[in-house]
Amino acid sequence: MLALGNFPIATLGDLHRQVDQAFANVLRGAGLDEMTAPFPALVLWSDTDKLYAEAELPGLTIGDIEVSVVGNELSIRGTRKAMRGDNLTFHRRERITGEFVRIVTLPVAVDADGVEATLRDGVLRIVMPKSAAARARKIEVKAG
Repeated sequence: MLALGNFPIATLGDLHRQVDQAFANVLRGAGLDEMTAPFPALVLWSDTDKLYAEAELPGLTIGDIEVSVVGNELSIRGTRKAMRGDNLTFHRRERITGEFVRIVTLPVAVDADGVEATLRDGVLRIVMPKSAAARARKIEVKAG
């Protein structure tokens, strides 16, 4: 019989539960819980003229999401609805439901009037033109 610390393990299912419990205890000890990962997961990158952000929002529709840029902060707000129905029995429930907000400080100033957002296949894509002051420009060097 295997053991994890002082706990005997009879099956792989027991091992899985024990590892999950140990991980949860470590997170709780750090003042966190299993659901503290930022939601939605984001990727933020830039090119010369624009910033781009993509957020994973599976199962959400356009009506569930609100995007705004205020100053140098991008805000994504929304609601993920819980599954409802008669005679449902959940055997595992890992998806967070309810309202969420994700606020990200942008690395450069953007032109808020030019921001565009699209939702396709569960991925929200936000294109933010950099402000004129934030764009790199080539400076001609003159002979003096």
